[in-house]
Amino acid sequence: MSIIRSVLLSLALCVLAACGNYGPVDVSSDEVAKLEAGLLALGPEVDPDEAARAARIAYEYTAVLVREYEITDAPLVHNTKVNMGLKPRGLCWHWAEDMENRLLKENFQTLDVLRAIANAESDWLIDHSTALLAPRGGGLSDAMVLDPWRYGGRLAWAPVTEDKRYDWVPQEVVHARWRAEIAAGKRDAPPVGATLK
Repeated sequence: MSIIRSVLLSLALCVLAACGNYGPVDVSSDEVAKLEAGLLALGPEVDPDEAARAARIAYEYTAVLVREYEITDAPLVHNTKVNMGLKPRGLCWHWAEDMENRLLKENFQTLDVLRAIANAESDWLIDHSTALLAPRGGGLSDAMVLDPWRYGGRLAWAPVTEDKRYDWVPQEVVHARWRAEIAAGKRDAPPVGATLK
């Protein structure tokens, strides 16, 4: 990245940091109920108790991670601080990995926990990871995005088909492409922090 591009990006990040309110947020039971309804709408096979539990955990665990990651800034500003060693965690893949691991502990019988990546082929945009919930046996197009990184610790969620901000690709597809590029000598290694599964 050129020095001019780095300086412009830093200035843009400073402006973005001044435009938002980041960090801990109170979540209403209405917000949890809306996510629960969204999870139930994924399909008739989704158990109402599992949808309720998953929605509650998604919001509660986001709040836990906000405290653990020490979120006080816009996502890209926080990323910079993590990369500089000033904050412990909080890159998008940290959120996705930690949310995935927390949801997997529930051993849902009617929901599958998935991962996806967007912007993996972009030269200008950073790749972005997220965790998702889908009806058991469903794929990416059937899933609900759970993205606490996008708004700096405020859970964003939407069905994949309605999330117009990102073009999600299953994590395993992106990782397979990265492995093939490494084997062909087109890439030295996966992106910083990425662990190929």
